[in-house]
Amino acid sequence: MGFWPIFLLALMEGLVSAAVLAITAAGLSLVFGVMRVVNVAHGAFFMLGAVGAWFVTTYVPGPPALVFLAAMILAPLCVAALAALADIGVLKRLNYNADATIVATIGLLYILEQGALSFFGPSARPVPAPFSVRIQLPWFGYSGYKLAVVGAAVVLLALLWLAINRTRAGLVMRATQSDREIARAFGIDTDKVYAGVFAFGAGLAALAGVLVVPIQQAYYLMGEGPLLMSFIVVIIGGLGSLRGTLLAALFIGLSDGVISMFFSPTLTEILATLLVAFVLIFRPQGLFGRGAA
Repeated sequence: MGFWPIFLLALMEGLVSAAVLAITAAGLSLVFGVMRVVNVAHGAFFMLGAVGAWFVTTYVPGPPALVFLAAMILAPLCVAALAALADIGVLKRLNYNADATIVATIGLLYILEQGALSFFGPSARPVPAPFSVRIQLPWFGYSGYKLAVVGAAVVLLALLWLAINRTRAGLVMRATQSDREIARAFGIDTDKVYAGVFAFGAGLAALAGVLVVPIQQAYYLMGEGPLLMSFIVVIIGGLGSLRGTLLAALFIGLSDGVISMFFSPTLTEILATLLVAFVLIFRPQGLFGRGAA
């Protein structure tokens, strides 16, 4: 193949990476935006989604597409329930103190990874895609499932935007984000809001893990890379800014596809880290975040 077909392939691979990264980072951004909690365990929730998908597709009989759809529902729900318990049992008791919650979520990350190692094992395990359609382009064939992941991400993120901006639940979240005490004075149960937001953010990470596991493999340490890239995306886009998070995910994902194709995947992380350093120096609130009043 010539340069341009390879470049197109790199962009398509980058778009898939951007789609998964956008879902993962959106959950992290939502948790920080509403709760002001830096969730270091976010990558572990991503991993649990992939591991949960492996268990469902391995032990639940039925047509592959329906079984995978069941995994897309069950794994995020189970992870969200676990996250809600962690919020109620740990973070709430710490009164969501910034320093204490970082230490607590580091501990939660370690517990979840070691639990996965104990019950799932150290080996990477494949999960079959729900369908094996290939889209034939003039220069190469491309996985139909990867394109479906991009389409699913677009739909999911559009629904997330509508939920935040056009529903009563979204209004309650935004009110709690603006001022927790005033929201509580108006009768909003902020403890339930925090538990729901933490669970929802974890569920988004788990769903991203389910979507990506047929492309990669389920592994108990697979959440570390997405955790790092999600933090990079959220910092660049602006802490708590969903729009900034999505645009930064698109930029980082496409850059990753091109740089990984022509150079080294490690170079993407190096350049992204340097970009974070420049953003923190020249615009600490991120490209789309609001500065301190």
